[in-house]
Amino acid sequence: MLIRRFVAGLALCCLGMNLVAAAEPRKIGSVEGLTEYQLDNGLRVVIFPEPSNEKITVNMTVLVGSRHEGYGEAGMAHLLEHMLFKPTSKHPRPDQDLQSRGADYNGTTWFDRTNYYETLPAGDDNLEWAIEYEADRLINCPINAADLTSEMTVVRNEFEMGENSPKSILEQRVFASAFEWHNYGKSTIGNRADIERVPVDNLRAFYKKYYRPDNVILFIGGRLDEAKTLELVQKHFGPIERPAEPIRATYTEEPAQDGERLVTLRRVGNVAVVGVAYHIPAAADAEFPAVALLEAILTADKTGRLYKALVERRRAAKVQGMAYALHDPGAIFISAEVAQGNEPDSVAEDMLEAINEVVKDGITEVELVRAKRQFRKYLDQLAAETPKLLIELAESAAAGDWRLFFLNRDRLEDVTVDDVNRVARKYLVPNNRTVGMYIPSQQPQRTPIAAVPDVSKLVENYKGRSDFSTGEAFDPSPAAIEARVKRSQIEGVKVALLSKKNRGGIVSLQLRLRYGSAKSLFGKAPVCDVLPSLMARATRHLNSEQLADKLDELQSTLHASGGPGEAAFVIQSKREHLSEVIDVLRQILREPAFPQEELDILKQRRAAELEEQMTQPQALAPRVVSQKLNPYPVGDVRYQPNLSDELKQIQGLELASLKKLYEDFLSAQAGELAIVGDFDEAETVAALQKALKDWKAKSPYERISRSAENPPKPETIRIETPDKANAMYFAGLLLALRDDHPDYPALVVGNEILGGSGFASRLMGRIREKEGLSYGVGSSFRSNSLDPRSTFSIYAICNPENVEKVVALAKEEVEILLKEGLKEEELAESQQGWIKGQEADRGEDGKLASILANALFVGRTLEYQAKLESRVSQLTADAVVAALRRHVNPEQLVNAIAGDFPEKPAQESKQK
Repeated sequence: MLIRRFVAGLALCCLGMNLVAAAEPRKIGSVEGLTEYQLDNGLRVVIFPEPSNEKITVNMTVLVGSRHEGYGEAGMAHLLEHMLFKPTSKHPRPDQDLQSRGADYNGTTWFDRTNYYETLPAGDDNLEWAIEYEADRLINCPINAADLTSEMTVVRNEFEMGENSPKSILEQRVFASAFEWHNYGKSTIGNRADIERVPVDNLRAFYKKYYRPDNVILFIGGRLDEAKTLELVQKHFGPIERPAEPIRATYTEEPAQDGERLVTLRRVGNVAVVGVAYHIPAAADAEFPAVALLEAILTADKTGRLYKALVERRRAAKVQGMAYALHDPGAIFISAEVAQGNEPDSVAEDMLEAINEVVKDGITEVELVRAKRQFRKYLDQLAAETPKLLIELAESAAAGDWRLFFLNRDRLEDVTVDDVNRVARKYLVPNNRTVGMYIPSQQPQRTPIAAVPDVSKLVENYKGRSDFSTGEAFDPSPAAIEARVKRSQIEGVKVALLSKKNRGGIVSLQLRLRYGSAKSLFGKAPVCDVLPSLMARATRHLNSEQLADKLDELQSTLHASGGPGEAAFVIQSKREHLSEVIDVLRQILREPAFPQEELDILKQRRAAELEEQMTQPQALAPRVVSQKLNPYPVGDVRYQPNLSDELKQIQGLELASLKKLYEDFLSAQAGELAIVGDFDEAETVAALQKALKDWKAKSPYERISRSAENPPKPETIRIETPDKANAMYFAGLLLALRDDHPDYPALVVGNEILGGSGFASRLMGRIREKEGLSYGVGSSFRSNSLDPRSTFSIYAICNPENVEKVVALAKEEVEILLKEGLKEEELAESQQGWIKGQEADRGEDGKLASILANALFVGRTLEYQAKLESRVSQLTADAVVAALRRHVNPEQLVNAIAGDFPEKPAQESKQK
């Protein structure tokens, strides 16, 4: 939830809150289309009218996080976040209400803040409902013992999920050592003892202390009327009284570190990790932009100093970094996954040596320009997406003021090479660092950190930039989209274009090239997987670094991926750069360089991922079920290997096999291309013609079908994963139908009701909300459009000791639904929620491009989607249950459970 490297009722009486007459809000100021107002009770609201966004986002940010927790309160801010999703007297069924309105919603807790947000389809009713809901739960959450008992175990399970990741735990351990006194050294999730033992009265007191209007910043944006929105905020938040006792500010400062600290973590796993943390100033400090750029220069993929020193030299599989933008002085954290055949301490030495070279010799102007481009691209793309922008503004608000987002953006442009070299010499020194190593088993010299600046003085006269732009109001209905889509064909590639004016001129492109057949690609699955990624690493005229720089210069991103007989390329760019980016894509498609060193890097990275997954329950359980549901022979591109076999395949990949696959199969003979966003149609089509025209293949294309014949026999497979605090349950069922089957709409809605609609689903309501046994539980239903093959699955994470209960309860909920049916109210909420979710997806350019590409592949228009939504809306409860009874038999599920289990029943299959 941070910007990467940068920027940063009855219960009312019980809580002592009163509703009072409120004065009119006063305007604080405006920056680039966002305007802040303050209510008489101290609540601040930032309103952002964005007519091109057919959604509205309401983000209530409460300025309390783990930084504010006292002794015995570790994790209390996060636990309270969970409790605020519980019912109130005004909202007895909040999850169902949110789901029925098609909302995308969540809450997050961090060091300096807690936020609650929902993004809904635009409309006055949804806007007022969301504002009223946030005002209600700000003061009216009952915080009772029964809810705490069940939610405590859910939060504990979330804690256990984090315990499964050695990389995350290493970072926690390093921070705990680096911050001896400040709460930034304590994980936001808390510790197990405080989570389990917190008294409900203490939690209620914490709620009363911090959840008050003068400690809240409300961010509201999207398609809305500013004056009307302000009236609604005043109507629902204005009457809430500000408590007489002011909130006390935190005052702990971390002393300057007086020597290097070392941390060693030993846990079960396969991939070693090394990391280092350095103390840095707060996000509001004038030096922070230079520090953020320094971190980018060190860790950027393909171009960073540490990438070149470690990844390119095969010392590390991956390098990552973060300059934490926080309210108080924070830290840079840099980590590297150790490549196989290297010792962690040796890699740590190389990492520190590369950092010391920057301190000694400084950076170059070229590196600084590159880092600024990367930030500029990221910030431009962020500013074009209102929900994400509002969430990131909350991070800046938590660091001191939301306008810091824009102020630091401007400061970044003025940073010089001397500035970066100065902060490198100041902060990247041995006495200021903490080094950590995860092993799958001097002289005092202080560096004082500057105090937090007076943010109010920094921003009091700040006006922001005047060159921000808005987009059009877009209608996401299938009929409206169909009226605007232009379809054509280039060679064998089907094309769909939808031009629309977007904020920031953003445009999304998806290209999928199809090739070969099941027969001609036999034995080539790993080659198919890697080929597009290798093509996108370098061309005849652009090496890896130059290609990365070119995309940064064009403020664009390009991602490549592969699968059996498919090469996919996804681009996000801007109107003025799209033609140039398509030419870069042309070079990738028609002139790939296939450098051996880049293949080695890809193999190394994928090998590290697979090695790490070999001990992860969340990877192992779904994998073994997938193997059962795809009973193809070894060598068939549809065959699902186990992790060990896939690792051997990756390690055995030869450059010659990739070149041959490209030469024999890749072409424009078949595929789909969809573009949605702000672009010049004639210019874009010309660039596409140049990229794809006259590109032929030696081998013909034949669609690779998948069958649901010979479904697997039901069984339960148990997988042992020692030293993992979190277990995974995954179950799958194969169905012989496709998405034009008469029962398909009913099965879609049935899955929504059972486990597909998040918190509003039965599985979540029973296993998480009522029993408190799982942080994440649900179901999924996926159907093929061309082959009669669908899959139904159930999943849950939990404590290994609770896995048998979770499996039994999941099965029981399926049986209850099949036996007792459902209520009309439950059906109506699921129908509306699913339809609203489809509308929301079509309102996002990237998702809409994918939808249009899929439709091209199966030979449909969006008329199919309109008819499907109509059929879903006309379903009856009896029809849904009848379809589920015909197709879903819990006794036929293939089940897998992975974890560190105390007992191993003999009747179940066992794997290690």
